[in-house]
Amino acid sequence: MKATHFGAGNIGRGFIGEILAKNGFSIEFVDINETIIDALMSRKGYTIELAEESKRQIQVANVTGINNQKNPEAVIDSVATSQIVTTAIGPNILPFIAELIAKGIQKRKANQVPEKLDVIACENMIGGSQFLFEKVKAYLTQEDLDYVNQYVGFPNAAVDRIVPIQHHEDPLFVSVEPFSEWVVDKTQMKNPEIVLSDVEYVDDLEPYIERKLFSVNTGHASVAYTGASLGYQTIDEAIADEKVLTTLENVLKETGSLLIAKWQFDPQVHQAYAQKIVARFKNPYISDAITRVARTPIRKLGYDERFIRPIRELHDRNLSYQQLLTVVGLIFNYRDEKDEQSVELQKMLQNESLEAVVRKVTQLTDETLIAEIVAAASK
Repeated sequence: MKATHFGAGNIGRGFIGEILAKNGFSIEFVDINETIIDALMSRKGYTIELAEESKRQIQVANVTGINNQKNPEAVIDSVATSQIVTTAIGPNILPFIAELIAKGIQKRKANQVPEKLDVIACENMIGGSQFLFEKVKAYLTQEDLDYVNQYVGFPNAAVDRIVPIQHHEDPLFVSVEPFSEWVVDKTQMKNPEIVLSDVEYVDDLEPYIERKLFSVNTGHASVAYTGASLGYQTIDEAIADEKVLTTLENVLKETGSLLIAKWQFDPQVHQAYAQKIVARFKNPYISDAITRVARTPIRKLGYDERFIRPIRELHDRNLSYQQLLTVVGLIFNYRDEKDEQSVELQKMLQNESLEAVVRKVTQLTDETLIAEIVAAASK
């Protein structure tokens, strides 16, 4: 079996690629990074190292690369002949691969490929695959869409694995944490016969997406922004500070109270899940830069993102969100001259009132919440 995977970066190779290879797929990685693509084409394999004491290594074979900038036709052929298509390229890049996927689907239709296909966006976002489908649809005719309705699924997924920024002499070598979670909405699949080991298939993905977003993403970012405010450079340095650890634990209590109230997660099971997250962030074998985790602060302050959404929903349920507010206040004061959004946010704050910027960035209309965020950001 063959997989087309968009995104040959560390997450693509160190997470999705590992699971696809483990399940017997050969993988055609699609990317515009010439160094990585050329290395994949020539070597046909790479090494993953687990960030743990034993430093266990996993060899991934039967891979190659396609440069979508230089060879788009090969990408179209790949999509047309694969049994599964996956992505790990970042939410903002998904629109740029939509046309290639659409043309691959059209080629499957023209070639009367009898196999059904699932396209799974493995991104840090809610509804990633369906978002990608909306972009793909723009390039499809009604006749193409009739074919898609029968043969091509875009099942949403939730993914979780810490893959820190890293630099190695070998451009293909990648270090990842031992933990990984990949959950797929099986109700949106067109080819349920392909069941990957190490992937969980569920009837309702939303509870799992929110659990991950409001626990791992919110928690990780909370460590980053609190650590940055105290002058730390890496996540492991920051979390060794009792103040940062306490902030994380309190954030996870608040988001946990929302998840338990909303989705009826078992409180004890969820507490164990939260403790596992804290242990993952404390992993001494992962030195993750705070600038990586804290990047794109404007996006992280979005209405449906990891801070504002739980604050809104906790507020609606009369549950505490004070620690989340404190972290949001830190985000408005976060500075990283190398991060475009951080620079943009600080420029906005120079040219407009704090309240105006809070309204614009968060899209909130609730006057109480706006006033509380303004107060938190003013401290």
